[in-house]
Amino acid sequence: MTDIIKAILKINPNAQASVNADDINQITWLNGTPPIPKEQILAIIPQVELDMALDNLRAKRNKLLADSDYIVLADSPVNDKANWLTYRQALRDLTIGLDTVAKVNAVVFSTKPQ
Repeated sequence: MTDIIKAILKINPNAQASVNADDINQITWLNGTPPIPKEQILAIIPQVELDMALDNLRAKRNKLLADSDYIVLADSPVNDKANWLTYRQALRDLTIGLDTVAKVNAVVFSTKPQ
């Protein structure tokens, strides 16, 4: 799905449209969807790009959390749970304050405890 279509759906979740060659000047509005002004679509694209970057970051973060779930269980043989709890909390806090794509792209994941 293109950024343009995602922007359109962010403005109007029920909109039906197609975009040719990812060109904002080539939008076809379908099934009676009222056209959205190009300026309004362009204005929302930065938020769409941020949402996509955060979604990708969260997916990576969630995988790291899932991969370490067993370590913090009560019956886990790992002795150093405190470092793992700190690591996992840092992963959960990763998205705090990320309000630009540049900030999201600059995120460095903490190193897993040994």
